[in-house]
Amino acid sequence: MTNKNLYITLLAILGFNAEYITAQVQGTVKGAPRLVVSITIDQLRSDYMEAFLPLYSDKGFQKLLGQGKVYTNAAYPFTPIDQASATAAIHSGTTPYYNNIIGERWLNRKTLRTVGCVDDSKFPGLSTTETASPNQLITSTLGDELKVATEGKAVVYAIAPFREAALLSAGHAANGAVWIDNHQGTWCSTSYYSQALPLWVQACNRLSAPRNKIASTEWEPISLLGSNYSYLTQGGEVKPFNHKFSGTRQYQLYKTSALVNEDVTEMAMQCVSSTGMGNDKVTDLLCITYYAGTYDQKAVTDCQLEVQDTYIRLDNELGRLIDHLDKAIGNDNVLYVLTSTGYCHEEDVDYSAYKIPSGTFYMARTVNLMNMYLGAIWGQGNYVETTYRNHIFLNRQLLETRKISMTDALNRSQEFLAMMSGVRNVYTSLQLLTSQNEQIQKVRNGYTLDNCGDIIIETAPGWTILNEDTQESEISRASFIQFPIIFFGAGTEAERIQTPVTVDQIAPTVARCIRIRAPNACSSKPLF
Repeated sequence: MTNKNLYITLLAILGFNAEYITAQVQGTVKGAPRLVVSITIDQLRSDYMEAFLPLYSDKGFQKLLGQGKVYTNAAYPFTPIDQASATAAIHSGTTPYYNNIIGERWLNRKTLRTVGCVDDSKFPGLSTTETASPNQLITSTLGDELKVATEGKAVVYAIAPFREAALLSAGHAANGAVWIDNHQGTWCSTSYYSQALPLWVQACNRLSAPRNKIASTEWEPISLLGSNYSYLTQGGEVKPFNHKFSGTRQYQLYKTSALVNEDVTEMAMQCVSSTGMGNDKVTDLLCITYYAGTYDQKAVTDCQLEVQDTYIRLDNELGRLIDHLDKAIGNDNVLYVLTSTGYCHEEDVDYSAYKIPSGTFYMARTVNLMNMYLGAIWGQGNYVETTYRNHIFLNRQLLETRKISMTDALNRSQEFLAMMSGVRNVYTSLQLLTSQNEQIQKVRNGYTLDNCGDIIIETAPGWTILNEDTQESEISRASFIQFPIIFFGAGTEAERIQTPVTVDQIAPTVARCIRIRAPNACSSKPLF
């Protein structure tokens, strides 16, 4: 009897599971997946995804929904949501209150200028004029923790049409993040990760970058079946569309078309094959962002067939990606995680034309009245420094000079604003930082002291907040966008779960599956 068999026999006599012991000795116990593919689909909606099921193949959505672990009732634990804040939450496993990313843009309190969430003048772009880094994301991400756990051996890349999505999903320690430049139509990156574009990205730019084909590219329905499907076309016959891309915004338009998802898939497959992802026992991470919004962010009623075609093509791309990785690595070695950014660009509606209660909340006019009100109490002055969207920034220097406590200023401002027409709620920074009220938890989770105003105004549904100085407007909606969280591959059992879950549970779930620590601000429990 060999030493190995003697060892196994002795342990079995002592009551251990002999089959498990044999597997441990031979190194055949199933380990962590060799590749995790995190797929974020911008503006994916469950109602559209399921409505177009008859138009899909059996390789994309059908496979994911039929063979994956599907959480049907997912949500974000904060508000408001956009592409940047959603991406950061998914990969950091926490809310803007901790990760600092409240949206794509916010107002810098020191300069009173808007800044982008990934703007960083210290890091020049590669094949782009935009400077960028993930440094304003102040927590670790799943990719960061994977790098730490493997002592830098894991390969981590992010690929997206959009800069914010690429950088925030890649995190700080990734090998790279690539996206499509708005002006040159090339795949680009930032010197934050390396001083030159990876060779495989350079090769893709020479052969298949959007700029190489944009002049001859036309977006038409992929099939007549999609053109005749009637889920979104109850208003009567809709003519097939044909979109060409030209002008100064040609690449921005292209990135909101269904065609961009094909480019993302090609880059993802090229990334895996060129970097050797999934070819060893060290788990790697590939973060992919697809687009499922409307063309040029128009109203759905203005591009019904485009939306249907987007989902059909997206299904094809998911199927193509899964097929490719199955052949290259094997689906038992790949864990797919798919979810949505959980919001959608909705059209502005003239509710008054249909006698639906609505109105306009004028920010500049409100600020003038508020200054007069506070001036009557403490003396004339500009107590409001500026506004941004529905945020009011108080003049802290003036308050300090006049020895007015911030608490007093906030309370009096809140009392005044609450009496204004159309105002549903007024939140103060002090209230959001100290209150344990569960009813305002989602607002608190989306708040940071450095990037948000001292006062946040919530108007009634259907009301529009208008800044008369900039003519920027935003309509208030409390509607819910249903979307799923899907786990597929790596031995995941098929199951459909209706229990409500939140996206901040994705990162700890994946971390547990690949046996690493969850991101450093993540306190949510794994889903399974």
